[in-house]
Parts: sequence; C-alpha cells; structure tokens
Amino acid sequence: MTTGTPAPAAPKRSRARSFLPLALAAWLVLEIWLLTVVADAAGGLTVLALLVGGAVLGAVVIKRAGRRAFTSLTETLQQAQSGAVPAGRDKQSGGNGFMMLGGLLLMMPGLISDAAGLLLLLPPVRSRLGAYAERSLDRMRAATPGSLGDAFQQARIHRPDGKVVQGEVIRPDGPAPRQDEGPRPPLTP
Repeated sequence: MTTGTPAPAAPKRSRARSFLPLALAAWLVLEIWLLTVVADAAGGLTVLALLVGGAVLGAVVIKRAGRRAFTSLTETLQQAQSGAVPAGRDKQSGGNGFMMLGGLLLMMPGLISDAAGLLLLLPPVRSRLGAYAERSLDRMRAATPGSLGDAFQQARIHRPDGKVVQGEVIRPDGPAPRQDEGPRPPLTP
C-alpha cells in the first residue's frame, strides 16, 4: 500500500568520501609495488635498511619538533603570566605541526611516504603549506550563512552586557505545572 509521499532521499556522499578509500587503496598498492621494485634492483637488505632508517629519522624529527613546540608553549605561558603580551610566531617556533607530520610520514613504511615526509622537512615547503592552510581557514571562517564557518562564528557570539535570560525548563516526562499556583519567583535573588 502506498501513501503517495515519496521516501526521503538519502543525503548525497561528498566526492572526497567517495574517492578517499579508492585513493588510499591505490596509494598502498603503489607503495608495495615500489618496495618490490627497489628490492629487485638493490636487494631486500637495502629496502630493510631504508625502512629502518626512515623510522629512526622520523622518530628523531618528531621528538625535536615536540620539544620545540613544548618550549614555545612554555615561553608563551610564562609571558602571559608575567603580564607581557605574547609575541607573534617567529620563524623558529612555527611549523612544528608540519614537522611532526613529516616525521610521521617518515616513520610509515613506504618510499612515497618517505619522500613526502622529507619534503615536509624543507622550510620553504612548510612555509608555503602553512600560508595555504591559513588562507583556507580564513575562507572557512568568512563563509556564507548556514555553512560550517558561520557555525564557528555563531558559537563565539557572547552577550557583552552579561544579561541572563530567565527561563524555565519544561520536561515532557515530568509533571505538568499547575495553573492555580500563580507566577513563580525569580531564580536569582
């Protein structure tokens, strides 16, 4: 028996969600194929040495970037506690996130991920990616009404005068308020 109303359509999957599993599978197959090609050309011990070397170098990079980030955070907190205005990011403390990502890519087994990790260790690449990420975040913040960027902006809106709107919670499962009681007293004295 049909009622005549169409069933609600399922939300359409985004392009990224559709192609991400396929891209991940292709990347894994390419990594394995490249490792076998290098193993045929140079030998299995060479591939093992490359993988172990990448893991060790990645661990060193992540440790160094983590120390730099922690030092930067400590300095910023000390400046904030002393009342001084924390200075902006300088060249030395910036880019720790991309360095950590580069270290993580170096630690992953595979030659393509190692190449991408080594690219992220280069300062010009980190600075360009950082600028691109900042532009992307600025575009997302200044988005059209009803978008994710608008939701971020709406979440940060506060009443400047600090007024509290009096209200009453009505629970559908609780007893209904009786009409003969009269008005309730205010919640604050």
